[in-house]
Amino acid sequence: MISNFRLHALGLSLLIGVAAVPAAHAQASISSAGSGSTEDRVTTLERISNAQSQLLQQLQQQLSDTQNDIDSLRGEIQQNTYQLNQVVDRQKQLYQQIDTLSSNSAATSAANGADNSQTAAASTSTPDTSSAGQVGTQTGDVNKDYNAAVDLVLKQNKPDDAMVALQAWVKKYPDSTYQPNANFWLGQLYYNKGQKDDAAYYFATVVKNYPKSPKSAEALLKIGVIMKDKNQLDKAKAVWQQVIQLYPNTPSAKAAQKALAE
Repeated sequence: MISNFRLHALGLSLLIGVAAVPAAHAQASISSAGSGSTEDRVTTLERISNAQSQLLQQLQQQLSDTQNDIDSLRGEIQQNTYQLNQVVDRQKQLYQQIDTLSSNSAATSAANGADNSQTAAASTSTPDTSSAGQVGTQTGDVNKDYNAAVDLVLKQNKPDDAMVALQAWVKKYPDSTYQPNANFWLGQLYYNKGQKDDAAYYFATVVKNYPKSPKSAEALLKIGVIMKDKNQLDKAKAVWQQVIQLYPNTPSAKAAQKALAE
């Protein structure tokens, strides 16, 4: 469309330049028309008038085409602006949902801690293990400490110790590129323990703080699963639709489509 507009503009400028030539000839012809007979002079004037009329029509057509192109461009700009606003609105809604979910998670964790404060197995956001101090110790090497925490899950099958180690790691290395992975691991470990509000908190942290991470789509998908587990089907559907819209053509989007179909 822009190229058409440029062509019309170029054609219009050329026509205006060309118009100057017949106009100059017209002036010369008019001045010389008095040398012939009356009939010759009339014929000459009619010819000049017809040529100018044709040129004027061509100019008007070029102006009309140019205006049509401008109107089309204006329509495309308005459409693109509308679509951009829609995307921004959906993103704001997602963040609001995540913020609400995070707040509910924190409140639930606090309530659970108060209700179970007189028992030895308190159900709070931080597991209570006898080896917490030892497991949570960090060496200062970000990669080494991260691998050690993950090995507690993958190699040693100690999920509780892994949760303690990962929480300590998250606090000590807030700028590490492994932050999305560590928070995702925490979300999955809490989910496996049945503490779904705490799991949702860590999954939401990944989505909110690291939206460009490869883990973000999967974390958002997991939030929808938690909503379904809590029988909040409307929220689950809304979250899965966000996965499809924000992360199209990803395995998580395909899983969300399958979940919606079911």
